Amino acid sequence: ASDVYKRQAGAYIGNRMDKQAQRIEEEIPGAEVERVGEGINVTFDEQSGVYFATDKYAIEGQSREALQSLANIFKEYPKTNILVEGHTDSTGPEAYNQTLSMNRAKAVTNFLTMQGIDPGRIETKWYGETQPKYDNSTVQGRSKNRRVELAIVANEELKEEAQRQAGN
Repeated sequence: ASDVYKRQAGAYIGNRMDKQAQRIEEEIPGAEVERVGEGINVTFDEQSGVYFATDKYAIEGQSREALQSLANIFKEYPKTNILVEGHTDSTGPEAYNQTLSMNRAKAVTNFLTMQGIDPGRIETKWYGETQPKYDNSTVQGRSKNRRVELAIVANEELKEEAQRQAGN
């Protein structure tokens, strides 16, 4: 019976994540939203919502609006945790890019916490140029590698709630 409970609990969490992913797609046009397992991956690059100027990590203009919308969605779904990851292209020294990706990821985390998201829900990581998704030898590839990714996962409270639901 434990497999059945696990599947039911997984379906309960999956359903919540589907709804949250749909809200993100509606509220933040251009964000790349992908459902992965029991979580959600959201990628922001220069084409989609959260944009950083070259060598900069300030959150301005359209980026502020996108992150404000995201913070509001996180408030609607308080039983999720958020992993914020910063990435850069390969232009410039590796150590510099590491610091730049850290500053960008921390800027996103700080913005979300200033909007009232509990810092305990957020983990912040940065990878510099070490995890390119696109070809750094092209302008478009570099543009897409300058990105912040968010992974949204169920927290313990939601997992326990799902197990209770499966047990009924």
